[in-house]
Amino acid sequence: MEKNRTFWVIGGEYADTSFGTLANGAEEERYGPFTEAGAHECWRALTGKTVDNAMVRYFVRNESSTAGKDFHVVGGEYSGTDFKSMADGKSLEIHGPFEKAEAMIFWRGITSQTVDSALHRYDVVSTEELEDFKARAQG
Repeated sequence: MEKNRTFWVIGGEYADTSFGTLANGAEEERYGPFTEAGAHECWRALTGKTVDNAMVRYFVRNESSTAGKDFHVVGGEYSGTDFKSMADGKSLEIHGPFEKAEAMIFWRGITSQTVDSALHRYDVVSTEELEDFKARAQG
């Protein structure tokens, strides 16, 4: 007999269609817990309401889908090449959580978009390192 699993619908409005960063001021929406069928029903209802907005996306995830995802890609535009504080009007971007291999793939993609900017930097950090990294980036 298959073990019962709990499912969630997560997402919201994103900054762009890479769906890696939520829009400025947006919070991740989370609905559930559901059975798998219930989660897909919720997902259909949410996507039906937002079908005309290309920046809104929702995902069905089960609780185990975040297990082992202990890495984040963090960074953005910094005020200088010492990469100690964010540029004026910019905040630290946090992407993830990912498994290590997923984080490296995402990191390669995002760094290729900013390769010509000496003030952009992204790092792969563990969940344990994330709070320290946030504190350093603020200042």
